[in-house]
Amino acid sequence: MWLDMKIIFLEILCCFSLIHISYQRHNEYHFVVKEANYTRLCSTKSILTVNGKFPGPIIRAHYGETVYVNVYNKGKYNITLHWHGVKQPRNPWSDGPEYITQCPIKPGGKFRQKVKFSIEEGTLWWHAHSDWSRATVHGPIYVYPRKNSSYPFPKPDAEVPIVLGEWWKSDIIDVYEGFVRSGGDPNNSDALTINGQPGDLYPCSKPETFRLNVDHGKRYLLRIVNAAMNTILFFAVSKHNLTVVGADSSYTKPLTTDYICIAPGQTVDALLHANQEPNDYYMAARVYSSSPVITVDNTTTTARIHYSGNYTPTPTPSLPRLPNINDTRAAFDYYGSVKGLPETYPYKVPTKIGTHILSTVSINSFPCSEGQICEGPNRTRFAASMNNISFQTPSIDILEAYYYHINGIYSKGFPSFPPYIFNFTGEDLPLELEIPRRGTKVRVIKFGSKVEVVFQGTNLFLGIDHPMHLHGTSFYFVGYGFGNFNKHNDSKTFNLIDPPLINTVLVPRNGWAAIRYRASNPGVWFLHCHLERHLTWGMETVFIVKNGRHRKVLPPPPDMPPC
Repeated sequence: MWLDMKIIFLEILCCFSLIHISYQRHNEYHFVVKEANYTRLCSTKSILTVNGKFPGPIIRAHYGETVYVNVYNKGKYNITLHWHGVKQPRNPWSDGPEYITQCPIKPGGKFRQKVKFSIEEGTLWWHAHSDWSRATVHGPIYVYPRKNSSYPFPKPDAEVPIVLGEWWKSDIIDVYEGFVRSGGDPNNSDALTINGQPGDLYPCSKPETFRLNVDHGKRYLLRIVNAAMNTILFFAVSKHNLTVVGADSSYTKPLTTDYICIAPGQTVDALLHANQEPNDYYMAARVYSSSPVITVDNTTTTARIHYSGNYTPTPTPSLPRLPNINDTRAAFDYYGSVKGLPETYPYKVPTKIGTHILSTVSINSFPCSEGQICEGPNRTRFAASMNNISFQTPSIDILEAYYYHINGIYSKGFPSFPPYIFNFTGEDLPLELEIPRRGTKVRVIKFGSKVEVVFQGTNLFLGIDHPMHLHGTSFYFVGYGFGNFNKHNDSKTFNLIDPPLINTVLVPRNGWAAIRYRASNPGVWFLHCHLERHLTWGMETVFIVKNGRHRKVLPPPPDMPPC
């Protein structure tokens, strides 16, 4: 069936676009991955882009539609693209993570990806899922309600992409390769960005700052994406409240707040009411980090909101009040305040759980081997793990191995419980606990299972927050807490009435987060931390959902990239 998709009419503002709600229909996109020159922070460098744009093109669809994206790799490096938060029912072949559901698209290659929308409604995004290319290869996805349906909130007068990111002066592949070679921490970014621009507070950036023109009295839907590589962010607008109405492409109960917290991978739909005195106002973002020892890019990115009318704007607007960089209470007060909209849920929150998984998420280290560079603490190499297994990426994708019954690529048996029981959040933990096992362990889940996963943060090596993202499904975020999870006490506090339905959950430092969902999408689905350095170190696994009697994985497309 020839299905619908939309081509965007753009009003260019600086280097990005304010997108109006009018559009034409089409069902096919062409994404050309290529190098393009961009100037930031007083210097020009070549970056990898899609269609020469940074951030990349916006995909638009209605609820339940299918679109096709023809990806042409005209760059120098292998590439894959992932449609973050799109469930892809029975279609893991187009999900995109490198060596998990496909081999990469090599330079000169192409791949026609089928993007199947199902229960999503709101803002999502797409990004590269190979090495660290997603630093510049990313863009938003807008999923509108069914045709002739409306939002469960006042219709906005316009919608605006707000893509938060990071910028390095160095080539990102050089940053990645140097980081992997050293065994230490990667270099911090040189700037944070809003819609690709650092903003007024950085050198040589003021003329390029993103500016949103507004009319007094109108409402604007901010479609906010955290595309940053390694930074959780606070975001706010000076002298304006935000009304959060959606998260990760699911509706939420309206929440009026003066700031949001948003982790890499997460999206937020927020209404901005232009109800202040005509002037210029800053929107701004800066890092949230709970770790007392990790250094971060402690700068602030800004964009301007400019009211129309005849007046002389303030030359330097005031910055919004953002929580302090280490304000864990502010971060989780926000997350704890976001509630789902049960009348829009695709199914009830699971109560009778058949599959229980408790997984530690840890920063670890490996001893230094002869000939290695070891810039981690005490001449070690950093690692990361889930349930003490540091994931080893195979050279043939796991989906192909599963579908064609190829042995030796992965092994089953990702544990339901940590192999070692200790005070996960204690101080001065034994050194031997810091060394994980290497392996390509996956978890096989029966179709239709009601699953509960509790992510337990640990203080091994160092504690820090972890945004955990599961491909192939959304899940209900039913609870979180600090310290060690207690099944008997903490499960009594779970929100089983109106939890948000999301795809990326932030696990607090030295704490836990619990999710529930129904495993009704057969396929091979990646589960990983969305801090890119932790993914590189091995904080990931794979959930394989078996075929159901009447719901089976679709056959692969004919143009799957070869290994």
